[in-house]
Amino acid sequence: MTEYNVVNPATGQTLASFESLTDAQVDEAVDAAAAAHRTWGRTSTVAERAELLRRAAGLHRERREELADIFVREMGKPREAALGEVDFAADIAEYYADHAEDIMADRPIDILGDGTAIIRRSSLGPLLGIMPWNFPAYQIVRFAAPNLVVGNTILLKPAPQCPESSTAIAEIYRDAGFPDGAYQNVLISNDQAATVIADPRVQGVSLTGSERAGAAVAEVAGRNLKKVALELGGSDPFIVLSTDDLDATVQAGVDARLDNNGQSCNGAKRFIVADGLYEEFTAKFVAAMSAVEATDPMQEDTVLGPLSSAAAAERLQAQIDGAVAQGATLLTGGTRDGAFFAPTVLADVTPEMDVYREELFGPAAVVYRVADEDAAVRLANDTSFGLGSYLFTTDAAQADRVADRIEAGMVYVNLVLADSPELPFGGVKRSGTSRELGYLAADEFVNKKLIRKA
Repeated sequence: MTEYNVVNPATGQTLASFESLTDAQVDEAVDAAAAAHRTWGRTSTVAERAELLRRAAGLHRERREELADIFVREMGKPREAALGEVDFAADIAEYYADHAEDIMADRPIDILGDGTAIIRRSSLGPLLGIMPWNFPAYQIVRFAAPNLVVGNTILLKPAPQCPESSTAIAEIYRDAGFPDGAYQNVLISNDQAATVIADPRVQGVSLTGSERAGAAVAEVAGRNLKKVALELGGSDPFIVLSTDDLDATVQAGVDARLDNNGQSCNGAKRFIVADGLYEEFTAKFVAAMSAVEATDPMQEDTVLGPLSSAAAAERLQAQIDGAVAQGATLLTGGTRDGAFFAPTVLADVTPEMDVYREELFGPAAVVYRVADEDAAVRLANDTSFGLGSYLFTTDAAQADRVADRIEAGMVYVNLVLADSPELPFGGVKRSGTSRELGYLAADEFVNKKLIRKA
């Protein structure tokens, strides 16, 4: 029975089913990736690879309407946001095309003694990418683009609910002129993915997903001595210590919480507010969240669509209900209609409650009152996650000080939703082990070879 189904979360209707690969087809795909690497990774030039990636960027732009409609059907993303995601994916592909020569350029080393030494980057071989559902184009391109520029070949396992978009994106790479086997969409089971990771022809695996999935993939990769890159969950703090425009800060908080229907790993989830601002911030934040209605994601003015599935909404409902049962105060929301979930704000959450340690993956936030900067930092860091963070302050010295103290892979000061192709994305602690985007992404799966000459 196939595991890949397109179920529209707004209606619950199953729109399409895709057959998974047989074990024999999986082996053929791995063999094709290995064969392609012998030419793509070893004999093609950087300029040739960059040109094909530039064509792929152009095809993303040409097919943006079609791709956006697929995203809405598969996971309920508001259509305007879906169009923006396609544009961002094209920007990322174009960024790596523009910077391919510099990324792959030899890096000289100042040596102690006579002679010369350089670091030369070269590809490793076939890689397996295991992708989530929440950003069907962005997640793929930030893994695929730097690795294709390097010369690696890609086996792309999409999320079970995103077979239509991953198939459409694979067609983009094919139509851009990538050679057979260089980029393949593989609809495989978790057991088959484990087999692929263990295959000696495959040189590494990258996963974006849950802690549970990350641990499972890392275990298989470790047993087989394979490089693994993980981008996992987050419970990002949104710290407000001072502001000269409270309304703008509140709106930034709403935007950072409701982006992608609240289903972003690096979405702001814990709102940590200095005592003198807490009452006014919370009142305005609750009012702004309450004013947003979850509506049809195909409408142009939709801000908040459904969660990715009814099951996802049920999980969030259970978390909110559990928090209230344990003593948290529900300030707004907490209700759902199928996969649609009302914007929700909790207060009075304590470390003894389950929700204090959990990630809320949906349009739900927790607000905390803190006495001062030190208390804010302690609370921000009191989590097993360490992906992103947001800091609002009018004090430049405080901004630098607090940014240094936050235990996260990313700190955004006085702004939100500022991801860009050149900025590395990733976290620490249980949020992951790697970086995507920017130059750092191209160093994840590459042989940084030392060449020393007399």
